[in-house]
Amino acid sequence: QVSLVVNVASECGYTESHYKALQQLQRDLGPYHFNVLAFPCNQFGQQEPDTNKEIESFARKTYGASFPMFSKVAVSGAGAIPAYKYLIDSTGEEPTWNFWKYLVDPSGKVVKAWDSTVSVEEIRPHVTELVRKIILKKKDEL
Repeated sequence: QVSLVVNVASECGYTESHYKALQQLQRDLGPYHFNVLAFPCNQFGQQEPDTNKEIESFARKTYGASFPMFSKVAVSGAGAIPAYKYLIDSTGEEPTWNFWKYLVDPSGKVVKAWDSTVSVEEIRPHVTELVRKIILKKKDEL
């Protein structure tokens, strides 16, 4: 499946717009081999101070987030978790703020990365194109 990996934060200026758009993307494409994968992170501006349970509750109640929420992690620097080290090594792009987005294809290849200033709406065509390829491939296999 296609994944959009995002380091999220509850108290960031990008929180509202990104969570709403990420949930819309999940709602629209989730049934078609796609998932947003949210990784809470408190590394940037200390904008994710709560516990894992509080973070998940906030995202689910406030934005109806139905995508997987992982435990709070480090996404940059020496302490970055292996998944993020892979994303960074694959793209040469290391998160410098909340809501960095990495698009990963079904084979695990990182296709592209975007920083916080790029909206989910702007990257939606890239996600849709990858999902479309899966649907067409599965159709051909039938």
